[in-house]
Amino acid sequence: MGFVESIKTCFSKYFVFSGRATRPELWYFYLFYIIGIFLAVLGDLALNPELLENDEVGPWEIIFILIMLIPFTSVSIRRLHDVNRSGWWFLIQFTIIGLIPFYYWMVKPSDANSNKYGTNHAK
Repeated sequence: MGFVESIKTCFSKYFVFSGRATRPELWYFYLFYIIGIFLAVLGDLALNPELLENDEVGPWEIIFILIMLIPFTSVSIRRLHDVNRSGWWFLIQFTIIGLIPFYYWMVKPSDANSNKYGTNHAK
């Protein structure tokens, strides 16, 4: 799955929390998120350079984060399903130590076989 296809897939599955998502789908979408945040911050700074001095978050950044919150959550949950974990494990990242297993699962290869969340799309 390529960069553009990943973004299209994640937005077309905006509210889909079932099924599986491959590593490229998650990480290309994450790259899109990082690029989007960077551009939103640049846009905010172009409109109001004082944001940098006051260490504030601008309106474009807030809007982008709110738009991306649900699809980023859904692709993360589908990625957990891809490594045969319940979507509830998504909450482990809110404990500081939980970031270690969470990111391990995000980079772990997909389950080679079908699991209770669906078939392997990476084949």
